[in-house]
Order: sequence, then structure tokens, then C-alpha cells
Amino acid sequence: MSYDYGKFNWFELVTAEVERAKAFYPETLPWKAKDAEMPGFDYTLLMHGETSVAGLTKPQQEGVPSHWLSYVSVKDVDATATKVVKHGGKLLADAFDVPTVGRMQPITDPEGAALVLFHAAEGEPPTTEGPGSWHWNELWANDPEKLLAFYEGVLGWTNDSMEMPNGTYFVLKNGDAMRGGLMKKPTAEIPSMWLQYVTVENADDAVARAERNGAKKLGELMDVPGVGRFGMFSDPTGAVLGVITPAS
Repeated sequence: MSYDYGKFNWFELVTAEVERAKAFYPETLPWKAKDAEMPGFDYTLLMHGETSVAGLTKPQQEGVPSHWLSYVSVKDVDATATKVVKHGGKLLADAFDVPTVGRMQPITDPEGAALVLFHAAEGEPPTTEGPGSWHWNELWANDPEKLLAFYEGVLGWTNDSMEMPNGTYFVLKNGDAMRGGLMKKPTAEIPSMWLQYVTVENADDAVARAERNGAKKLGELMDVPGVGRFGMFSDPTGAVLGVITPAS
């Protein structure tokens, strides 16, 4: 079994409208839905070819808005959870084990952005490449500089910075491995959140297809030289997702 600690290794849509999501995503992205046999609760896998790339599940409490949730690989869930509290984050529930899957701990950082600490039982879940694969994770924060110390203390992420038109953009890293981005959120009304991006063949077509299937386009698509063209939408359940066509 091999592990890559600090890597985002699973993604999950938490929504009370699972059936609606099961209909939307296979019509919008190159995924198909497959019911999974999980002990004690219903769970749906989103498949990219024969590889599971994400899950769909209902929230544990009523009234939780639909949202995408990223899991990050850690060596010791409980020890890392202690670091979360030490550095100003919160534990959303007790850590728990899912047989044959692994141990998990839902958390929020000091600004309230949610993640799950995850130690997979049988090594890192397989990844895919090309359209339909996960491309990037980006944290939108009120005060990005203050969060750098939290993520370095908890996950060992260091950072490189670059100046962008909207301010400083931080690339979070373990050594030379890029893990995600950190930037100031575009408007004060948006809560601090992790935004996930999926690779697509054509970002404009993907967003238009999402709209036809009941999603809401969020803002205009943008090009970042050397990175690619990207856009965002709110799916029919209200969860926000990004899509990107990487630069050639």
C-alpha cells in the first residue's frame, strides 16, 4: 500500500437531493452513477470509466446546504485532529471508521471552510486522467495570509506566492508536489470554502451543458495564461463546482 500524505484523495457531494444529483452529473460530466454497498447507510459512487472518483451522500443533519467536500490524506487522523484544534480549527464530529474504507475526521479551518482528514484503509484511492478527472482544489478565504500558518501546522503545506490581477495567489505544496490554491474570496458575501475543479474538454461547452441540465452559471468564464480556461456553476441541488480546460 502506498500513501501520499497531504494529497486530496477523495471528493464527496453532500446533498439532501441525491436522486437529483444522480441524474444531473452523468448528463453533465463524463461520469456514471453506481449505488455502493456501504454498511449502515446509502452511498452512491460517481464513476469515471471503471474508477470511482467521487461519492454522493445525504447530510447527517437536516438543513445542511448541498456542498462538495474534499478529503485529504493524512498518516494519523487522530494526531492530525489534535493539530487542527491547536491551530484554531474545529472538529465537526468524532472521528469514525468505515470498514475496508478507512478512518475519517470532518473539520473546519479557522474561517469555517470544511475538509475531511482521511486515512484510507488500503492505500490511496486510484486517480484518473483526462476529462472527468479532478484537476485542482482552491480555498477562497477572507484572510488568506492568516490561513497559511494553519495549513502548514496541520498538513505541512508550504507555499509559493504569485501576484494575480485580483491579489496574491498562494500555491500550497508538500515539497514539490502542488496540493491546491489559496486566494482571497471574490466577495464578502461568499463564505470561506474549498472549490473543486474537474477537467473537461471544453469549459464553455461544459458550463452550457450544466445550464441545460438545470444548473446556474456563476460569473463569466475566464482564461489564465499557462493554466487554462475555467468556469463555475451551481448544480441543481445548490452545490458549487468548477470546470477547467487546461492550457495545452
